[in-house]
Amino acid sequence: MSTYLVGALWVFGAALIAGAVGYLVRRIGQDEGRSSNNDAAGQVFTIVNGLHAVVLAFVLVKLFDAVSDARDGTYREAQALVSVAWAVDALEPGAGQQVRDLSARYARTVIDQEWPVMRIGGEVTGPGWAQLDRIRATVLAAGSQGDWQDGRKTEAADQLGQVYQERQERLTRAFDEGVVAVVWFVLILGSVVCVVLPNLFGGTRLGPHVLLVSTLAGALALMLFAIHQLQNPFSGGSSIDPDAFRWALDRLGRS
Repeated sequence: MSTYLVGALWVFGAALIAGAVGYLVRRIGQDEGRSSNNDAAGQVFTIVNGLHAVVLAFVLVKLFDAVSDARDGTYREAQALVSVAWAVDALEPGAGQQVRDLSARYARTVIDQEWPVMRIGGEVTGPGWAQLDRIRATVLAAGSQGDWQDGRKTEAADQLGQVYQERQERLTRAFDEGVVAVVWFVLILGSVVCVVLPNLFGGTRLGPHVLLVSTLAGALALMLFAIHQLQNPFSGGSSIDPDAFRWALDRLGRS
């Protein structure tokens, strides 16, 4: 099902439920004394809404930053992988070709085997780490003569270390829960309280009251849906694709 359709169902479902509750409260509940509650209820509503808005904004900004950093991390990993092959090209004949072949295999493993698992938030297994270890062994075994080749070999080792680091961060982001259960509890309960509190106000007519409560519930549901979609940078609405590794294959001449 389309992400936009699911989001629309979240919004309209929450708005419908909140509107029905607001309608029943006004039609069945007692109006006596409700208008006199406006000052006290208004103060509580302002405080609760303000606190909830801060929590929502903090979680959303954190997740947006995590998605952006995850996308940048895939390119850093792919660029470092290509840089290893380029650096080894300057060493003894044959080593560069071998590293290019091993790097291309690693990139295809990431695209074909690891990415589908990352999309569902599973634990990635497979030959990825072993392939990097073979690249590392090839780099260390490559002969070098003179300061310039020694520098190229050191550069290859440094770039390979960057690949290891970015790979570990990528796998951690995919496997991480994103938003822990206690935060979801705060977000959902806070949203419910924010929608329930306007029913304590008096003075507004039935139609505007139902519209106000429904709009508030729909807006909060939209924020919760966005948080849900951004939990895993490699699935849902964010859905980072392995374009960086396709680029790496092209640069390695193995596309």
